[in-house]
Amino acid sequence: MSFARLREEVYRVNMEIVEAGLVVLTWGNASGLDRAAGVLAIKPSGVAYDKLRARDIVIVSLATGTVSDGELSPSSDTPTHAEIYRAFGGVGGIVHTHSTYATSWAQSGREIPCLGTTHADHFYGPVPCARRLSDEELRFYERETGRVIVETFRSLGLDPLDVPGILLPHHGPFAWGPSAAGALANAIALEQIAKMAALTYAINPEPEAIPRNLLDKHFKRKHGAGAYYGQPAAGH
Repeated sequence: MSFARLREEVYRVNMEIVEAGLVVLTWGNASGLDRAAGVLAIKPSGVAYDKLRARDIVIVSLATGTVSDGELSPSSDTPTHAEIYRAFGGVGGIVHTHSTYATSWAQSGREIPCLGTTHADHFYGPVPCARRLSDEELRFYERETGRVIVETFRSLGLDPLDVPGILLPHHGPFAWGPSAAGALANAIALEQIAKMAALTYAINPEPEAIPRNLLDKHFKRKHGAGAYYGQPAAGH
């Protein structure tokens, strides 16, 4: 089976997270999923972005986590990506970075409250911050990181496509979407709303959250059956 198209897509998104200013050095990775084939494609571990090529992207079995195709070792975060894909059926791409503002919120251990319509256009409410891992969980760090992400969404009753990202305390953000390109867009949005929220708190330490009716209006005009933002699909 050829994975050229999946490799190219994931390679392109990995390069674009650098171009978007979300990654320095090797502090990040992006993956994409071919659910029908049962594989994910992900950046190889520790490879500098200026050396990365599409052929370096590693193909990994979603079921077993073993390399299906590729000569390099996959990202050390691969088990985290795999846990998200297994649990969140609508997710087809994941981006993990250590972008400045989102990571600062993660290091503070705070969720990002929804303060305005920019946030509401992309995330249907606050961006949650997961709990810390226990000593036992740290033994299987990357796998358990994925599991605590899933646990957080289930405990809060959140739809992962309505709130397509999370903060990990002392670590950084993960964002996802229906495709690798969609995950990239949500990672960019997450960093920007983290920046806006930080600046808002600097101006006013006690800002009000967005009113629920305005949150609903902005999110639902872009998402769901009644969405009307943008141009209709071709042929409609």
